[in-house]
Amino acid sequence: MAEQIQELDDRSVKETIIEDSITFFPMNALAATLDCAGTSDDLPPLWHWLYFLSAAPAVDIGADGHPRRGGLLSPGPLPRRMWAGGRITFHAPLKLGDTATRRSSIAAIEDKTGRSGRLIFVTARHTVEVGGALKIEEEQDIVYRGAPQPGAAAPQPARAPDDESWHNTVIPDAVVLFRYSALTFNGHRIHYDHPYVIREEGYPGLVVHGPLIATLLVDLIRRERKHATLQSFTFKALRPAFADCPLTLCGKPSDDGNTVDLWARDHEGYLTMRATATLS
Repeated sequence: MAEQIQELDDRSVKETIIEDSITFFPMNALAATLDCAGTSDDLPPLWHWLYFLSAAPAVDIGADGHPRRGGLLSPGPLPRRMWAGGRITFHAPLKLGDTATRRSSIAAIEDKTGRSGRLIFVTARHTVEVGGALKIEEEQDIVYRGAPQPGAAAPQPARAPDDESWHNTVIPDAVVLFRYSALTFNGHRIHYDHPYVIREEGYPGLVVHGPLIATLLVDLIRRERKHATLQSFTFKALRPAFADCPLTLCGKPSDDGNTVDLWARDHEGYLTMRATATLS
């Protein structure tokens, strides 16, 4: 195992620097995809995921739609990769027309054993600056895992709380998932290729992107607290959510209103994502 971890570390690029312009179209297209109200010149929180995208050549794409070599997150010794969670601090909003620079590096690689078998966790660290001024700090938790064993029992899911103060139910269909994949240049086939996700990955349907669920949770705050400023956001994906199934975004603010517990509840009442936001 140690040799495989070292191999992953050796193949990963130590740092990437991407400069991008905060242009109108991705921002407007996501607003249309999510049926959001009109946006200002400030980029909404988490919408920076529409920018700083890597474009691997088609020759480098693997069978699952992910790049199969090179880049900050090189393929590991385990075949399946997912974005499991993250922590983001917002120092100031990105604005339409900004030219921003994102610096990315690998902060940690850790080998663990979970209920479903061996897992390798990679923590990627990103900073986003404009003209040398820090705007966003972020850590992303990426998990590599093995393919499910035939006949293996699925982990027991947790029931979601039902004491929310806010809620909004959406039904992310295949069009929403396809649009979000396109806007984030995410080629992972579990989000748009129904035969593949059934036959190869063993899921019952197209999988809703974890970052999309996180974005919908933050959108719930924007709907309920229109004038609040998001200072930090932490999220953890706990269970896949699937296309064409109702997904309820829930929030429960603290008594002082400075912290909000957030979660996503699937159509069976199970917890798919948990998050915490701090506001000012």
